[in-house]
Amino acid sequence: MKKRESKAVKWVLIGVSAAFFLLMLALPLFEVIYRALKDGWESYRSALTAEYTLSALKVTLTATVIAVAVNTVFGVIAAWLVTKFDFRGKNVLSALIDIPFSISPVIAGLGFIMTFGRSGWAKPLVDGINDLLGTDFSLVFSVPAVVLATIFVTFPFISREIIPVLYAQGRDEEEAAAMMGASGLTIFKKITFPHIKWGLLYGVILCAARAFGEFGAVYAVSKARGKTFTLPLEIDALYMAGSADSITQAFAVSSLLVGMAVLMLVLKNIVEYRGRKENAQR
Repeated sequence: MKKRESKAVKWVLIGVSAAFFLLMLALPLFEVIYRALKDGWESYRSALTAEYTLSALKVTLTATVIAVAVNTVFGVIAAWLVTKFDFRGKNVLSALIDIPFSISPVIAGLGFIMTFGRSGWAKPLVDGINDLLGTDFSLVFSVPAVVLATIFVTFPFISREIIPVLYAQGRDEEEAAAMMGASGLTIFKKITFPHIKWGLLYGVILCAARAFGEFGAVYAVSKARGKTFTLPLEIDALYMAGSADSITQAFAVSSLLVGMAVLMLVLKNIVEYRGRKENAQR
């Protein structure tokens, strides 16, 4: 009797999970692809090669690449600092890493505007740098502003994937290497990095996936379509235009993000598999 009840519960849970997956995840994505292609390949190609779409794709890739690079460096530094050293304010630093998780992205974007905008306290500093270098650099309503907003909202992903791995590793190996005269860089390359490489790759994938789809923070600091719009903003602009053609174009551009999401999912599963396999062989 208990075996039959257990099987019944298992199949009910499987059915509920499958139904939820189909209704909430699979069908909406299939609908995006269907609506993107319903007017034919020529219309689809035209939407993807439009000037605004290519500009948005360029800004999205630029912001993503820079955000991943910056967050990789500072994410590793922050994780190493939190897990390998004891100092006053350690818990505060650990909490600060999670701020982008707890603050609305729109608030983050507005924070950049209030800091670097016309009435921001850092505006005279930016103006002084521009006067000194003879440039017209701006940290609001520009591509650099989009990059900064993307870095902010994606910062925790890499460090939060590495921190548990470093805690599990402990400090014994690094301390023994240091006592034998190894430099900090050598310790990191030979001991620390082999332990964190899969967690680091996993964090990079999550960071890139988040950067591709960021809307709120970027919306606050972006201004000009065709110059500072990312793909999510371009999709919103096309859909809000309201015409049948623009809505179809919005779905076509959305399929780019769907394709990126699928690619990130494939890479994520590969990294998880390789990481588990390597850990099992140790």
